[in-house]
Amino acid sequence: MTTTAPTPAAAAAPAAGPWRLARAELRRRASVKISLAVVVLFLLMAAAAPLLSALCGWSPEEFDKSAVDPYLGGQPVGPFGGISAEHWLGVEPVTGRDLFARLVHGARVSLLIALAATAIVVVAGTAAGIAAGYFGGRTDALLSRLMDLTMSFPSLIFMIAMMSVARDVNRILLMTAVIGLFGWPGVARVVRGQTLSLKHREYVDAARVGGSGPWRILTRAVLPGVAGPVIACTTLLVPGMIATEAALSYLGVGVRPPTPSWGQMIAESVAFYDTDPLYFAVPSTCLFLTVLAFTLLGDALRDVLDPRSGRA
Repeated sequence: MTTTAPTPAAAAAPAAGPWRLARAELRRRASVKISLAVVVLFLLMAAAAPLLSALCGWSPEEFDKSAVDPYLGGQPVGPFGGISAEHWLGVEPVTGRDLFARLVHGARVSLLIALAATAIVVVAGTAAGIAAGYFGGRTDALLSRLMDLTMSFPSLIFMIAMMSVARDVNRILLMTAVIGLFGWPGVARVVRGQTLSLKHREYVDAARVGGSGPWRILTRAVLPGVAGPVIACTTLLVPGMIATEAALSYLGVGVRPPTPSWGQMIAESVAFYDTDPLYFAVPSTCLFLTVLAFTLLGDALRDVLDPRSGRA
């Protein structure tokens, strides 16, 4: 009896890697496709804010007194908050500033602060977590106590105090730094736990025995192993950063007028929610959709990339 040997093509066919399987699983989920489309839409809107503002014909700080009625307390002229061919989403009461122009520029400010703060959090948290988990000893004890101290600090009160006291500074840079200052311990704890489980794996021991230094081991062996949870954690961090920026701007300690942000627009629209509900609904809807899209995308990434979540 003769047996058929496997063909060379079949023998050479590589097994599907974990990242390829993860991409296939993500493509299979409709919620991921919808969330990704919403995220890309708002990112493109923020990136193209000057172009979109020029296309509509109004800058975010330009007043249009003819679009509001001074005899009705500055209410927009026309239905639905003054929507017209000139003002695609209506105008801001009293000032007559174009709502579409302020919305797209507000998206740029809000998303810039959120993404920059997330980048600071992820880089600092990943570096601290890997160092604490790999080196252990005094390094682990020092970084762990620093994590505990930062997480126990009343961050929101400190943010409000800092933003209220520091007046003659770039508010966007200050908000980014302050928000990022208190966010890194969560990422560091996740990375530290993952690093502790990876530092004694066979391939890490082999690299150590082979003469590789700590930097090469951390970047070539440990970092790829923690990349999946870090990516999932990053996506889940962004909506929290967006909400934090919106909350600070809503409380009046965020970016200063006339620079628009979604939180600032929502705060200003509260006084007109009963007479001009569209002014309140437009930035609130954009904020809600962005936070929801990032949250759903982050949940899906965590399910697929982090096996310890137990929900894949």
